[in-house]
Amino acid sequence: MGKKKKTDEKEPKEETVAAEELADQLAREAEELPDVEIIEEDSTAPAVKEEEEGLRDQFIRLQADFANFRNRTQRERIELYQRANEDLLLEILPVLDHYEMGLQTAEQHQADKAVVDGFKLVFDQFQNVLTKFNLKPINAVGELFDPHKHEALTHMPSDEFPAETCSNQIRRGYMFGDKLLRAAQVVVSSGPVAAVEGAGNGE
Repeated sequence: MGKKKKTDEKEPKEETVAAEELADQLAREAEELPDVEIIEEDSTAPAVKEEEEGLRDQFIRLQADFANFRNRTQRERIELYQRANEDLLLEILPVLDHYEMGLQTAEQHQADKAVVDGFKLVFDQFQNVLTKFNLKPINAVGELFDPHKHEALTHMPSDEFPAETCSNQIRRGYMFGDKLLRAAQVVVSSGPVAAVEGAGNGE
């Protein structure tokens, strides 16, 4: 009986030693393992990314809208400037017509040469100023009649100019850049007098 008791007391000691050795071994293995960073999944990341993309799209649209607004404003300013110039030039042109007619009348009546030359100098300066504003006169005499530039007042026979050619200019026309500001009023040739009379007699 006494011998068996000693054996029972010995077994718990061995189990304790084995448990301690196992614990030491686990501790050593845990120390040898590398540190692992635990990354928690951020549920807000997709929402933030979507919001950033929305803001980026909104910024791009704002840039495009501003560029369109700037171009439209610049275009409207240029058009307003051109319309203002057109209105002013249309008011000035009759004055220029009368000045030119007065100058021609003075030349026809053999006015004092010094006076005529002085008026010619002023007329040339006036035209140079208008040229700076991109106003160009239309010299219609001798040109083929063009309804886009000329306004026919009448047809008359002419031995000097062939049919459908501007034989005389009653009022000078003007171009404002590439745009017709005022058509030239002209007399259009109907051909030589003999040809016209022959056509009238049925020959």
